[in-house]
Amino acid sequence: MLHVLLPNFAHCGQDRLLRTWLIRGDRLPDAAHGYSAALGAHFRWPSGDLPAGALLREAERGDAEGDTWLCADPAFVQPDMTGARMLACGTLDLTAEEAESLARPLRPLFGDRGFLLELTTPSRWHLRMPRDAQPPAFAAPDRVLGDDLLTYLPQDARHASWRELFNEAQILLHQHPLNAERRARGQMPVNCLWLWGGGRLPSWVKADIERIHTHDALARVLAERARVAVADVQDFDPDAAGDVLLDLEAGLRPEAHWPLLERALKRHKAMHLDFASGERMLVRHAHRWRIWRKVA
Repeated sequence: MLHVLLPNFAHCGQDRLLRTWLIRGDRLPDAAHGYSAALGAHFRWPSGDLPAGALLREAERGDAEGDTWLCADPAFVQPDMTGARMLACGTLDLTAEEAESLARPLRPLFGDRGFLLELTTPSRWHLRMPRDAQPPAFAAPDRVLGDDLLTYLPQDARHASWRELFNEAQILLHQHPLNAERRARGQMPVNCLWLWGGGRLPSWVKADIERIHTHDALARVLAERARVAVADVQDFDPDAAGDVLLDLEAGLRPEAHWPLLERALKRHKAMHLDFASGERMLVRHAHRWRIWRKVA
């Protein structure tokens, strides 16, 4: 079986091949919105939400064992009439010097709560917390991007201290002089840390797929821990057999990839299309005979 991760449905275009699959294929129940949710559906771990923070830290530094981790990714948020919209997260091209400058006033804020702010890379930051810490379930940034982030903050009264922490970090970043310099250079400022992916490093990860083609760091570390073969997207062989996950969420080129998937469908006989916006389709090679389902 071939499984394909795709961008939001609205970003996939109107190519005739795609329209044919959608019209003649079988619509499955929608899944949770977001790339991380679609990716996580192909893996299993002991319990809880996907502990992306611990997994990504382990992949970069190899020291995640024994603590609870939370991603704290630098982000740009644009206030508007109704709230604040996240326009970028983890993709702000920070240098190591810029990252350290931004992090310096934040460390005491987190340290007062017993958390250590770690700059795993200039664009990927983490909070190292005690093993028994239980951070709330924040949404992954791919789910929040372009939307009002205030609706994704934990609303439960038990997590009021986390909302306070989030707001205090925003204030410190907003006041940082580096952001004025970045604006003057035409770069987006860093005025928010988005917290997500909390949890401990799982003792095991399993998957039902045999191979994954991806450029995503989280997908790669999940596959490696599940002992699934990992390859680049450009190395995908449409004629190869087996249970394969092809990750096109961040690099879909319809003019190249739809014909490639059509060829792969002949080999695999069936493929799942999982859109980041939650829609799911099962397309079988035999569905080409559903000619009563007209394609405009």
